[in-house]
Amino acid sequence: MHIVITGATRGIGAGLADHYRAAGHEVTGTGRSAGAQMTLDVTQPADHTAMAKALEGRAIDLLVCNAGVYMDKGEALETGYAPELWGQSFAANVTGVFLTVQSLLPHLRQSAAPKVAIISSQMGSSTRAKGTSIIYRVSKAAALNLGFNLASALKPDGIAVGVYHPGWVRTDMGGAEADISVDEAVTGLAARFEALRPETSGCFETWDGRAHPL
Repeated sequence: MHIVITGATRGIGAGLADHYRAAGHEVTGTGRSAGAQMTLDVTQPADHTAMAKALEGRAIDLLVCNAGVYMDKGEALETGYAPELWGQSFAANVTGVFLTVQSLLPHLRQSAAPKVAIISSQMGSSTRAKGTSIIYRVSKAAALNLGFNLASALKPDGIAVGVYHPGWVRTDMGGAEADISVDEAVTGLAARFEALRPETSGCFETWDGRAHPL
């Protein structure tokens, strides 16, 4: 398989890239840093255009939309949540996912069994509305809804779309107190991606295979 993973320079994205390379798959990993295999800031349309051109003529079997930001941890309702945090968070966590899928549609359509996996979060579920990290929660809820819309829109193309909660993972974003390791998250997510089919397109699942409430 040819697998494209956004946000592949650290954390879950890097773990997924290593996992798939070790299994013998071709991986194109993207990131904002100069050290990334392919440079992509998901908020920048020009970067998407350049990526699509660099991959011209190549099928993509699995696209993992993993890139995202968590910018409002610890913000206070009375004084925090500045407007620029909303704009930057939605640009990365929602618009960036859409632009990634949109720019790579021709490549997905070249695959015999194309799949799109969107890394959202349980924090996007209405059951997890806790009144903290509001921007992150709302942006991940929007990413979840985007996944459902893409599943419907891409059904005629045979492109399966799944949305996934990766677990609370010990990464820079998740913190040292998180529940599971990157390896545990990666193993679980890879199994979910393998199981994704057109018949299950539009799912929202946890890393360990449970359907997540909306």
